[in-house]
Amino acid sequence: MRESFAALTSGPRLAGRLKDHFPGLMVSILVALAAQFVAEHYGAPAMLMALLFGIALNFLGDEGPTAPGISFTARTVLRFGVAVLGARISVEMLLSLGWSMIALLVAGVGLTILFGIGLARLIGQRSRFAVLTAGAVAICGASAAMAIAAVLPKDERSERDLLFTVLGVTVLSTAAMILYPILTRSLGFDDLTAGAFIGGTVHDVAQVVGAGFSISETAGETSTLVKLIRVSFLAPVVVVIALSQPRGAVTGGKRPPLIPGFVLGFLVLAALNSFELIPAGLGQVLARISSWALLSAIAAVGMKTDLRNIIQVGGGAIALVVAETLFLAALVLGGISLIDLAP
Repeated sequence: MRESFAALTSGPRLAGRLKDHFPGLMVSILVALAAQFVAEHYGAPAMLMALLFGIALNFLGDEGPTAPGISFTARTVLRFGVAVLGARISVEMLLSLGWSMIALLVAGVGLTILFGIGLARLIGQRSRFAVLTAGAVAICGASAAMAIAAVLPKDERSERDLLFTVLGVTVLSTAAMILYPILTRSLGFDDLTAGAFIGGTVHDVAQVVGAGFSISETAGETSTLVKLIRVSFLAPVVVVIALSQPRGAVTGGKRPPLIPGFVLGFLVLAALNSFELIPAGLGQVLARISSWALLSAIAAVGMKTDLRNIIQVGGGAIALVVAETLFLAALVLGGISLIDLAP
């Protein structure tokens, strides 16, 4: 009888939740569509446009019929987008780079995060904030920032820190997309080396593609491959960060799960892709779904955060994310000079 009652009531409850979330979800998707339109027609970064449009519509996230759906998009849709990102990763892709390049990329991720934590202590910033910014710089920009923020302890500054990090890495990534190809030419890099440098240093995937293919097809393909390998490090880094949090820091009184659900989804899809169990067409569809989910989520994050709070992060936070970016660039630049990248 109890099961029958649950079956009868679960449908209306689900319908009620969907009704509550629908307005805010639709607003987030519309903002994402507007951001993508601007990106495609005027060359602006889609993530940055979604963030700025979201900030402009901040009043929608405070209260009213759109607030529940915006919160749902900023949290649940975000995690879904990160999980589906795993369909782009495979073991074959990882091994195709060679162990020396893989080791350099692993060192880049680990040392950049450690550098960020150390510098944060010197300049009076929180270690939690340093992990967020350094992880975003080292792995995959805005996507990494949102995934890492999902497992960090929450406080009154969490959304502000996330928004600043997404804004900061997106702006720096756009600057790198313009400056790094010029740097590789001035250093006399061949196309393969230039692609490896760009893929190992630029924060966001879209900017990596733009910078790499602005040099040549070879540089573009190499930079994209290297970048996707960095993306594959997202899951293990998020797991380590989640396990390092004290009991009750993220969820009320209980330790977070050993592997967060969205990270597990990422790993499962990466494993399926490695065994070629995801058809190429489906993989492309999942990649598009992930992109739209993350774009909608960052629009929702913008609508949930007051721009006045971002301004309060101060010069130290700006110096931190810039220093982390320069550290990663110097590390990869030194590393690839010692590696034979010839196929």
